[in-house]
Amino acid sequence: MKRRKDKRRIIKMGTRKKVHAYVRVKPTDEFAYEMITFGEDNKSIDIHIKKDGRRGTVNNQQTDWSFKLDGVLHDASQDCVYDTVAKEVVAQALDGYNGTIMCYGQTGAGKTYTMTGTTENYKHRGILPRALQQVFRMIEERPTHSITVRVSYLEIYNETLFDLLSTLPYVGNSDTPMSIVESPQGIFVKGLSVHMTGREEDAFSLLFEGETNRIIASHTMNKNSSRSHCIFTIYIEAHSRSLSDEKYVTSKINLVDLAGSERVGKTGSEGQILKEATYINKSLSFLEQAIIALGDRKREHVPFRQCKLTHALKDSLGGNCNMVIVANVYGEATQLDETLSSLRFASRMKLITTEPSINEKYDAERMVKNLEKELILLKQELAIHDSLANRAMVTYDPMDEVQIAEINSQVRRYLDGSLEEIDIINLRQIQEVFNQFKVILSLQEQEVEANLRRKYTLINKNDYATITAVQKAGLVDVEGNTVGETDGQGFGLGIAPFSAKPGKKGKIKKSYKDIPGALGKKDGLLSPVSGKDGESISTSRTQLLSSSKEADVKDVLSRDREASGSEPLASDSPKEDSRITRPATPPPKPSAFEEFKNERGSEINRIFKQNKTILNDRRKKASETAQRINSIKKEIDTTKEALDVQKNFREEQGEYENKGLMIIDEEEFLLILKLKELKKQYRGEYQDLHDLKAEIQYCQHLVDQCRQRLLTEFDIWYNESFLIPEEMQASLKAKGSIRLGLFPLTKLTSLAEDDEEKFGQIQASVLPDCPDSVSFYNARMKFDQKQNYSKTMASFQNKTSGLNPTVLKEKSQSDNNLP
Repeated sequence: MKRRKDKRRIIKMGTRKKVHAYVRVKPTDEFAYEMITFGEDNKSIDIHIKKDGRRGTVNNQQTDWSFKLDGVLHDASQDCVYDTVAKEVVAQALDGYNGTIMCYGQTGAGKTYTMTGTTENYKHRGILPRALQQVFRMIEERPTHSITVRVSYLEIYNETLFDLLSTLPYVGNSDTPMSIVESPQGIFVKGLSVHMTGREEDAFSLLFEGETNRIIASHTMNKNSSRSHCIFTIYIEAHSRSLSDEKYVTSKINLVDLAGSERVGKTGSEGQILKEATYINKSLSFLEQAIIALGDRKREHVPFRQCKLTHALKDSLGGNCNMVIVANVYGEATQLDETLSSLRFASRMKLITTEPSINEKYDAERMVKNLEKELILLKQELAIHDSLANRAMVTYDPMDEVQIAEINSQVRRYLDGSLEEIDIINLRQIQEVFNQFKVILSLQEQEVEANLRRKYTLINKNDYATITAVQKAGLVDVEGNTVGETDGQGFGLGIAPFSAKPGKKGKIKKSYKDIPGALGKKDGLLSPVSGKDGESISTSRTQLLSSSKEADVKDVLSRDREASGSEPLASDSPKEDSRITRPATPPPKPSAFEEFKNERGSEINRIFKQNKTILNDRRKKASETAQRINSIKKEIDTTKEALDVQKNFREEQGEYENKGLMIIDEEEFLLILKLKELKKQYRGEYQDLHDLKAEIQYCQHLVDQCRQRLLTEFDIWYNESFLIPEEMQASLKAKGSIRLGLFPLTKLTSLAEDDEEKFGQIQASVLPDCPDSVSFYNARMKFDQKQNYSKTMASFQNKTSGLNPTVLKEKSQSDNNLP
């Protein structure tokens, strides 16, 4: 695989920059100060070990190492780590730059604490929750843009992909295994769910849900060791609220928490934990190989596909993003070998260069609207130019029927010679002149064909079915000559012309006139057709009905929503309101329904009646079409019987052949043509019936929708008018706190704040940290409630399933004996 930059999505190219590498030292009481020292600029770390005297006098053992990094974080708080490592990457993400933050190190060195932190304490939260909080804070600071945020959470466990958010109730289960797919837009995981988050609290809830589903285990070096690699991705899409700006930017932030490398001798792993450690060390080894290949400019192939981890991070490693790595290390002397390994990895990462650039795209809908505005302005400029040049007013709108008829008349007079030349006005007129030339030429060809059909029987050479039927009938030979023509050596019987037999000519003309598309001379003169209109395809009746009916229904529904969302108008006379008294007992629903249809539900009732009328009309047309189909079918059967009679009569009288072709009389030939025409009509009518059935089905759907809407609105109106207690009527009047139809009738008596809501308000006002922690604690509280509910239900089901069935039976019988 060769390294190449995908520029199809990139609009604005950026400058190349190196990966930023930081090291975070885990605090410990046994810090090896004599072995590990930090530079004065806090950007270097030096390691010194004593030589092993047991190796003898000649000892080439390396004892000193020095690593230059972008920062050393020792005894640093979570706030300091985030401000140093991630704050700038997240800020640039809202400007369209991709970003990746990765935590690497041995097991137990603090990678998960750095990336996620502790979900129980707000101050100890890690990079991931702080990044979510910063994104939503910056969105509030940009009111000129409409920004959407989506998140996903991927886990790579034993080289298998898992969706950590698949346990949510609205995420469907899929039997298809997840896979990594490459596309021109980049790398994405097929089957990974992506969730829209409109609030900071929703994003935290998704984070807590995914953290619960992670796979962890315990060994001697870490009680809660992550057994998988996890990638939390934040997708950002920012549109300008100004409709004139069709550009928008997209970006994504990959927050990667790698599983720690392990030495089995130190961790004491066995069984499944040993298998997991093998997969972890193998994937980290492939990651290091990819890093070494990326740092070597002479290498053309980078082994990204060796494992799922490197394949999923292909866009991040040396791609179009700002990349930061945090190497988590121990400060103890016993872990010095692993510390050196992590520092070497961070040093190799600094050799990689990336090319961050803004990901700009164009909104097609906005672009079309802007082009339409520009077109209007250009037309206005052309009009001003025409007036300054003393030219007649030129319109650039499509021509109407009157203008097309005038151009058609000019073209005909030009062809007749009564008009010497046609005045040229603009380009549209020239195009329409050529179109009318085409129309007139087509009409003349049709007139010539019609005249020939009056005198002769014409057969289309491309109509192989007709030619075969005529050849079988013996009217023409294989070369197309009429049977019976004189060839100079003898004579033939031939056939009589159609004009010699009375009653046949009219049928031929009628069958020709019935053919769709045939135009008479008179029609062509009186109704000229634009060439553009003649080439266009008409819209089906089903589409017309759908667009018109849907528009009516949407208008009415929008008016109903505005009416329900607005406050009821105050009465001009309060005294009149006091006179209106509600009946002691609610009226019967049938009479109340009639009153509702005449007052509040009049508009919906009107639409319902209109749709029902249209539905009955379509059913009537379908019935008529079915009758025509049946009559055509009967006529086809009659024609087939007559054709069989003619065929049997011809066989009884003896068949005439000429050069291997059968000769039939004119009456049998006309029956063949008539049968063909009837079959054509049958197919056309059947297609019309099929379209009408589709329209009937759609109209029936609209009628059902209107009926359901009418009944729903009636139930709301009936409950509000007759069943709500009088003490609640004040809230439903003008400027009340409750809108009509907002709450069900059963909930109107329980609108007071409950204890949980009061507790939530008190918690929001007296939180120990700061107001910014409200979303974090709310999400945590809701997640804990969900977990407690799940545990309680599981415990209840276990107790229920553990009871003896005989005990349950005796208990039910004793309950039945109670008075």
